Amino acid sequence: MPAAAGARARARPCAPSSHAAYARLVLRIIDARTGDPAPAAPTRRAPTRVEAHAPGRDAGALRVMLVADLLARALELDGTPVWAVLTGAEEGERLRKDAAALGIRPFEDGDTAGHGPGTGQRVRVVGASGAGGARDVVTVAVGPAHPAEPDLADPDAVRLALLERSRHARVELDAPALDEARDTLARWRRAVADWARHPSRPVPGEVRDRLRAAWEDDLDAPGVLRVLREVETDPDLPHGARFEICAYADRFLGLHLTRDVGTSY
Repeated sequence: MPAAAGARARARPCAPSSHAAYARLVLRIIDARTGDPAPAAPTRRAPTRVEAHAPGRDAGALRVMLVADLLARALELDGTPVWAVLTGAEEGERLRKDAAALGIRPFEDGDTAGHGPGTGQRVRVVGASGAGGARDVVTVAVGPAHPAEPDLADPDAVRLALLERSRHARVELDAPALDEARDTLARWRRAVADWARHPSRPVPGEVRDRLRAAWEDDLDAPGVLRVLREVETDPDLPHGARFEICAYADRFLGLHLTRDVGTSY
């Protein structure tokens, strides 16, 4: 099999774990209205409307869209269809352009799209200052990001820097944070490209469960990243399993970790 084809084959998602713990996982988020956990999709398999309310075009608005993107990814990984919409955007097209650079999915114009057919749940993602909005909608509040206009020259580094902190916490997107994120991505992509050259191995059930337990727990992206850092140095894991783990986790993270597969370093 040619190397490129082999890499593509190895990047395919693995079959779900048969672990009972995996089967019981339910995506829960902290509802900003109450401070209590709430199911993101109480009616499983019914479409969920994920609504990013993002006035402005600053880093805070981008972070709201990123968290909405993570929520949509987590729901889809659980088999729940998602309808992603953007509301309240004062510079919608410019914001969508910046969001696309960060690997954020396209969002329809929610101000004109209506309610959609057969929506089972509506979840609103807002900046921390907008958490007191619609009282009848599950609300996900997102902490601030600084500076307001970060350097987007390396959008994947910006995405990783945002993912490194809990969505509730303030994020600094200064030069040191972006440099660290850039170095981490370069190291991981080199490692993934190397692991892809080894025979494929399935994602261990325990690792799969830990990854899902993290993103099912209030979209805990830092928890997912901690698992990847442990996988990177675990001496008991075959390289082929490391590759599959990173490819699987990246379906949630969206960091293009397999981008350099087939590249010679």
